[in-house]
Amino acid sequence: QVQLVESGGGLVQAGGSLRLSCVASGRTFSDYAMGWFRQAPGKEREFVAAITRRGGITYYADSVKGRFTISRDNAKNTMYLQMNSLKPEDTAVYLCAAGYIEGAARPQWYVYWGRGTQVTVSS
Repeated sequence: QVQLVESGGGLVQAGGSLRLSCVASGRTFSDYAMGWFRQAPGKEREFVAAITRRGGITYYADSVKGRFTISRDNAKNTMYLQMNSLKPEDTAVYLCAAGYIEGAARPQWYVYWGRGTQVTVSS
């Protein structure tokens, strides 16, 4: 069992930045591929970014490519999402997930989920 806890969300103006963190506990963090998803009210859960076990390869949704950066520190059992040039359409609950398939972009390929952190971008 892996427990995931997100933090770092908040209210920011368009064009601003936020850095999300996801701290894992319970199992060996480096055993898992990790991902970030987001879900806005009334919408399906959407892939944002993913990172391989050792952090060597990253994947991004087209909507965030060039603005967001995913990273991980296996020594700290933590994954990050640096979000720059935020837009109102980035407003959502951001969730981190752990799984066994590297680069997975579909929610059903992840096994463990955090509860999420709210990101609100005002125009």
